[in-house]
Amino acid sequence: MYWNQKTIKWLWWLVILGMLVAIPVAYERHQTEQKTGRKVEIVFDYRNLLEISDTQTDPRKFVIDQLDKLKQHGVQSMAVYESTLNELKLSRRIEIFNSHEASALTQTPISPNENFTYILFAEKDSEPLLRPMIQDTFTALNVKTRPWSYKNQPGMILEMPMDDAVMKTMDPDPVSLQLLKEKGYNIVIRLSNRRPFDEAKMDALLGKLQALGVKRMIVDGVAVPGYVSEKDTTNLVKMGELLKKHQIGLASTEALYQKVPQQGFNRTAKEINYNVVRLHPLTESDSQKLTENVTEQELNNRIQAYADRFLLAVTDRNIRMIFLHAKAVRNTDTGKIVNPIDSVLLTLKGPDGVLPRIQKAGYQLGPATSFVPAHSGWRPAAKGLVWLGALALMALTVSYFIPEITLPIFLLGLVGSAGLYVLNANTCAQVLALGAGTCAPTLATMFAIRTARRKLNERSGNRLGFAIVLLLRTALISLLGPLVIVSLLNHITYSLVLDQFRGVSILHLAPIPLAAIYWSLFTDESSYRDKLNRIRSFLYANIKVLWVIAAVAIAAVGMYYISRTGNEGQTSDFEKVFRSFLQNTLMVRPRTKEFLIAHPLFILGAYLSYRYRNALILILIGVIGQASIVDTFAHLHTPLLISLIRICYGLAFGILIGMLFIAVWEIVVRSWRRWVPRLSE
Repeated sequence: MYWNQKTIKWLWWLVILGMLVAIPVAYERHQTEQKTGRKVEIVFDYRNLLEISDTQTDPRKFVIDQLDKLKQHGVQSMAVYESTLNELKLSRRIEIFNSHEASALTQTPISPNENFTYILFAEKDSEPLLRPMIQDTFTALNVKTRPWSYKNQPGMILEMPMDDAVMKTMDPDPVSLQLLKEKGYNIVIRLSNRRPFDEAKMDALLGKLQALGVKRMIVDGVAVPGYVSEKDTTNLVKMGELLKKHQIGLASTEALYQKVPQQGFNRTAKEINYNVVRLHPLTESDSQKLTENVTEQELNNRIQAYADRFLLAVTDRNIRMIFLHAKAVRNTDTGKIVNPIDSVLLTLKGPDGVLPRIQKAGYQLGPATSFVPAHSGWRPAAKGLVWLGALALMALTVSYFIPEITLPIFLLGLVGSAGLYVLNANTCAQVLALGAGTCAPTLATMFAIRTARRKLNERSGNRLGFAIVLLLRTALISLLGPLVIVSLLNHITYSLVLDQFRGVSILHLAPIPLAAIYWSLFTDESSYRDKLNRIRSFLYANIKVLWVIAAVAIAAVGMYYISRTGNEGQTSDFEKVFRSFLQNTLMVRPRTKEFLIAHPLFILGAYLSYRYRNALILILIGVIGQASIVDTFAHLHTPLLISLIRICYGLAFGILIGMLFIAVWEIVVRSWRRWVPRLSE
């Protein structure tokens, strides 16, 4: 017993020391988030604009007019793809025909065995730029080309079927690039892996793009240019070197809006020293919802919802590029072809547009810049102390169940984590972060239950003050977990979601059964034999229908709890409106399960623990709020300041609502005591 007490004392000192050195490590991340990467860029899809123009009576005038309008509404950049014959046709730079169409046009018979592509250049000025580009592309594909003309209009023949030819990618349209620069737009380039990687040609292309002021590239498709396989990274290294040479960074689309991870992205990002910004898209399907037949009020609600979504992406998820898509839609009800551009622009500068709100939140509008991580030479030593503190935290949690094995567990953790570190340092950091993140809310809740249990039948003391102080102290212990997570996983790849903290669902779920086991078996001074007998009697007990109903109800609540966990959690329409209200009112939305459920019930349970032993169940339910505190900081792409404000709001509102619960309880109890005896008489 003596050595157990000494061990626990020294473990607490290790925890305190580890957490003290974790604070400056976390502060460095805060500096990275607040002092770098503060510009937000609004990008529009230029190809979408060309596709919409194809539905207009004067396509070129439409494009020019829309470019001016987009500029006035805060769009700073245009996303330009690698060109195709079809895109050049949309730009009205060429006309394309298959063999049958060319035969009908020229009134000249063509061999029935021929299925070629015929091109006519629509502009004399652009032909000298486009002809060599087209010829070089198809020659590299071993496709024969030859000149052709019709009524003195120059053209060329590609000995390839038109359906195949229009899919081949070429360098971006130089005429469109020049037009956009003249209109004052920044250019964000989209490059794919559809062409064979040629280092010299890629170097020349990126050099031209750099001369046009291109600073950012979005990968078009499922793979970075140069990707071959996970093992063959030679071309990826070359691509990274070229991007770094021409000072062009990458943009990473949020995983929620990407069907599959882009192959080779992480390796290329590493080669350019993580000159990467996160991108949030308004997809074509999103924009189509702005063209549906709905009431004006419903349309305004959708516009407002998208504006709120953009703001949340910037402030809560470190998004620095908003990528706007738009698509023309045939509306059969009105008999018109409609496009969502005007509605999309209202999300930017409408009555409650997002751009002024982004600036009000402390961000600037301009070409997106990446984070520049703050690094100190003492960080490795600090992480070593945090590592010891995390192991001590896990050992202390075990001590609440079986104190005799506390020291062996700590020593075993030292040896095991050291071995894991040698094998894979990143996996070791994640395991320690997960263990500490799970143990912190569990330990905090067990400490609260033990403290509240001592108050039973105590007549003196301020019950409300005790409840509030106990909640704050419990939350402080729970915050030990986030300190470990933030300091051990303090790498830019987590902020950019290029690497993810795996096993986060365990943070939601594991503290609940662990705290429940402690409450049901370890809150008294019974021996281990008595505890085993209690478990045995429970396992051999006759199952009653009421138990089955209770188990089904608990399982349903658990499934609902899991369904709400994570970025794709399910929410009702009413809750979405409520969340939007909180976000727009407070700027940072506290978590509903914290301030409406867990914290208030914890306050009520601590208040009632003076009189009722079973009030500890309410404190046990409060473990959900403590786990939520840790989970908030486990979202490593969320700025630390936002997470801290969210926790403070949750505690503040949770205390206020808990006081309301107490007031309602007192009214009900006093009314019961006053009126029930009279009614019985």
